[in-house]
Amino acid sequence: MEKYLQSQLEGIKGADILIGIPSYNNVRTIGHVVRAVTAGLAKYFPGAKAAIFNSDGGSTDGTQEEVKRVQIEDFRTIFTSHPVHPIHKIVTPYHGVPGKGSAFRAIFEAAGSLKVKACAVVDSDLRSITPEWMDLLLTPVYDEGFDYVAPLYARHKYDGTITNSIVYPLTRALYGKRVRQPIGGDFGFSGELAKFFLTKDVWETDVARFGIDIWMTTLAVAEGYKVCQSYLGAKLHDAKDPGSDLGPMFAQVVSSVYGLMADYQNFWKKVKESQPVPTFGFHYEVGLEPVSVNVERMIRSFRLGLKDLMEIWRKALPPETARWLESIGRVSEEAFFFPEDLWVRIIYDFAITYHNGSVHRDHLLKSMIPLYLGRVASFVRENHESSAREVEEKIEHLCEVFEEMKPYLIERWTTGEN
Repeated sequence: MEKYLQSQLEGIKGADILIGIPSYNNVRTIGHVVRAVTAGLAKYFPGAKAAIFNSDGGSTDGTQEEVKRVQIEDFRTIFTSHPVHPIHKIVTPYHGVPGKGSAFRAIFEAAGSLKVKACAVVDSDLRSITPEWMDLLLTPVYDEGFDYVAPLYARHKYDGTITNSIVYPLTRALYGKRVRQPIGGDFGFSGELAKFFLTKDVWETDVARFGIDIWMTTLAVAEGYKVCQSYLGAKLHDAKDPGSDLGPMFAQVVSSVYGLMADYQNFWKKVKESQPVPTFGFHYEVGLEPVSVNVERMIRSFRLGLKDLMEIWRKALPPETARWLESIGRVSEEAFFFPEDLWVRIIYDFAITYHNGSVHRDHLLKSMIPLYLGRVASFVRENHESSAREVEEKIEHLCEVFEEMKPYLIERWTTGEN
């Protein structure tokens, strides 16, 4: 730990609660986040000694200065109580591998140094955070004995399609816990779990750069920590058309999930079914920002993949699955349909191919993107008239298909063959 950071932490002399806010050039939004966090700590934990830790990745827009500047004007006019202890603010640059994981590592180290009981991490670009988030992310740890609190958001029916079509159903089928938003970005966790995270040798790897959220969720579940989720309402961020500007994000997320499968294969092979996790917070309807979707462009991408990528796909897929894909490519755009069970087979077969290394992993993951877009296009078509509740039921059904077909994964994973 750097001397500069160490001296700041020693000046605080321990804390009960730590809030981590990773940032990079977020001057426009981070003031609101810090004010909401400070107000929430004052309202819900007035007797606790709390610290806010801004772990910054080298911002050049004044982000760190904004954190230092922000104050809550006159607690007494807002709340019936105010903190017994001052809320300390720690602002430090993080070093090491660029990415969110390096920021998290610094936060975990600070949690250990301060010997905190409960921690939370929130994104620095949130527009929808409220003081109540502190209660929802921290109280299950601080008062109820949980080790990990995943977020549960209200999202537009076309938002979060990587989570909805891959990460949630796959991690649920593998590890047996129905954590709805395993890569949500805002989490609560115990000081003990923070210390455990630091024992793992991932901090110079791609996991630390790109996959820290799913890594934290998976370790909490697979290592037997007490896990729950809290309903936070809407998460307002810059939502995008699922078919545009995917860039490297898809490959980064999926590679993290697939990589963890190897680490915990002895665990997930024994999991027969999934169980719900305790959920905190009051569910309420919220207004959501619309997400525009260009279905035609996604179908074109799928057809182009059939033309250009079938050679790679055949190395990952059994012959009958490859033929099934080709038959989908021959139908008209109006009749286009990508079945759930085909999608689940593909996710499992690509996981096996990723594990056995028979295809260059970067090439393999990038080749999945047109398949993913084809499945999302079909999902959007199927649910054009569906309500948010009906779409959620469809996602739950997809999860059940993942669970029902898990023996297919285990059999092929064990033999290493497609």
